[in-house]
Amino acid sequence: MDKLLCIVGTNASGKSSLGIELARKYDADIVSADSRQVYKGLDLGSGKVTQEEMKGVRHYLIDVCRPNEFFSLAHYQKMAYEALDSIFESGRKAFLVGGTGLYVNAVADGYDLSDAAPDPQIRKSVEQKSSEELLHLITEKAPQILERVDIRNKRRLERAAEKVISGDYSAPANKPRYETLLIGVTYPRQELYERIRVRLDKRLDAGMIDEVAGLRAAGATDDFLFRLGLEYRYILMYLRGEFSDYEAFYNKLFMEIRHLAKEQMTWFRKRSDIIWIDMKDDPLGRCCELADDFYKRN
Repeated sequence: MDKLLCIVGTNASGKSSLGIELARKYDADIVSADSRQVYKGLDLGSGKVTQEEMKGVRHYLIDVCRPNEFFSLAHYQKMAYEALDSIFESGRKAFLVGGTGLYVNAVADGYDLSDAAPDPQIRKSVEQKSSEELLHLITEKAPQILERVDIRNKRRLERAAEKVISGDYSAPANKPRYETLLIGVTYPRQELYERIRVRLDKRLDAGMIDEVAGLRAAGATDDFLFRLGLEYRYILMYLRGEFSDYEAFYNKLFMEIRHLAKEQMTWFRKRSDIIWIDMKDDPLGRCCELADDFYKRN
């Protein structure tokens, strides 16, 4: 099997910049594992690295579809496989870098997925149900698929419920395509929260609110933006006048981003094969030690 190095972690954990530095050292390309960076125009809100920040490292699975377009986990996996196989065939190394745990697992574990388009009537039905109702439906009819679902994410619950209602709820065995090394990056909680605040302030100052307003003006629907969650959801609500003032909006958004970081960590902690490194203690050096050992294995 080709060797795939994965760098995962929460938002504001520094995984993107670390991945770039490591890729430069090992002459590798990066495949993004971020569910919002696949969309064109979602730049500041999704935390995309800029061309300057990429430092010449080639990135894949960024800007591959347009707002409002249907893009499933199966679509992501297929495109990630194509990108990774192309990189490996060229003789280069490949890194998978991102914080969307389901995307990472789909590629690292080799999920057997269907790329069937959703049934509009079923989708409309499940979207009207609460998270509790969806969880009850899935648990009652196909509890085995919950192993692949972030139950805190309503959109993921909705997609799982669609499979249950349509009868497509088998959980076939995984078929890994690559030998993987998973490295998780983290900061102490309070320091991570401060990094989240600093990053949020920087992106707001750079025009993140204008970005969302521009997306709406260009045709991105409010439903699409709302479902993206976090920055896009709460900036949309702010633009629609659903907060009493800017401070109320800011505090809510900051709290929700912190909450997501906790959920991301909970998700990744489910995997016993992730090697966690402290970002305050020479993370590049530690990653190089792990990578050297990984690539030397037969």
